[in-house]
Amino acid sequence: MKIVENYGWNDSWKAKWADQSNNEKLQACIAGRILLEHKHMYRVVTDEGEWLASLSGSFKHLAQDRRDFPAVGDWVAIEKMPGEEKGIIRSILPRTSLFSRKAAGLTTAEQIVAVNVDIVFLIMSLNLDFNVRRLERYIIAAWDSGANPIIVLTKKDLCDDPQFYVDQAKAVAFGVPIHVVSSVTDEGVAELQELLKDGKTAALLGSSGVGKSSLTNALCGENVMVVQNIREDDDKGRHTTTHRELFRMPGGGLLIDTPGMREFQMWDNSESLDTGFKDVEQYASSCRFSDCQHKNQPGCAVQEALGNGSLTRERYASYEKLKRELAYVERKADAAAQKAERGKWKQITKDMRNRPGKKK
Repeated sequence: MKIVENYGWNDSWKAKWADQSNNEKLQACIAGRILLEHKHMYRVVTDEGEWLASLSGSFKHLAQDRRDFPAVGDWVAIEKMPGEEKGIIRSILPRTSLFSRKAAGLTTAEQIVAVNVDIVFLIMSLNLDFNVRRLERYIIAAWDSGANPIIVLTKKDLCDDPQFYVDQAKAVAFGVPIHVVSSVTDEGVAELQELLKDGKTAALLGSSGVGKSSLTNALCGENVMVVQNIREDDDKGRHTTTHRELFRMPGGGLLIDTPGMREFQMWDNSESLDTGFKDVEQYASSCRFSDCQHKNQPGCAVQEALGNGSLTRERYASYEKLKRELAYVERKADAAAQKAERGKWKQITKDMRNRPGKKK
């Protein structure tokens, strides 16, 4: 078996590779998967071993947005540097999934969280850090990524009433599987490992202190990640994972651990909001008027559901907030794209004016 086949290389990826085989720039390249990213340097596994790699000059010149650059989990075309255990990344193979969020802070920029994953484990702990509104955001972003979401509730060994949290998760999950686990007793760990056979890749996503690093160690069967205790006064965690890294599991699966996300703002505006809020959408579709604003209009099924308690006001408020947030991001992204396009044409005009032989 080739080394890359231990990291998810299969017939589907071979077909993607064949589509690029006619590119002369890639003739000297082999396929590799990115295991670790750190300040625009990458650790890539190939059939010839693991190499430290950087981007080619043409790659960096053509890349514009964050998603144009490689991320952990990407399959890339990489060329070995003569006489060195280093490589140059020439291109990225088309991705099967992409999980992203708006970068923390005031800037409107996308942050890539995980790519080419089959499953997104949405991690929350059974303590005061459990937040159903944050879980709603995770679910929507997971559906939008192209991967399958699975909710994992950790630290069962420290919780007297796990069902209390399970019921809250079920109220917003709508078909998303829920697993309750303990990395201390290994309860529920084997069930998650069964989901990741045959080279499937999963990403662990959640806030600091929810037990992602402990769960990574439990799933991998060894201590591949450093673990820190949560703060006792508020059950909030300290940052343990500071980077994204892909690990192989004993059963053949692959796992991407990610840094904790205390703040999670949505990035893409897509139909996944409707998927995550099927209950709200069903009520909205039952309104008398198709353009109902769900305020004071007659025959509003949403207001009726709010009045009789079948739809909670907290859930509906969360839905409205996410709609506004996604609309804002879309407006900002469109403005940024328009600015970039204007800048590109200004540069083209400038280059044409300054080209050799042109009369001034």
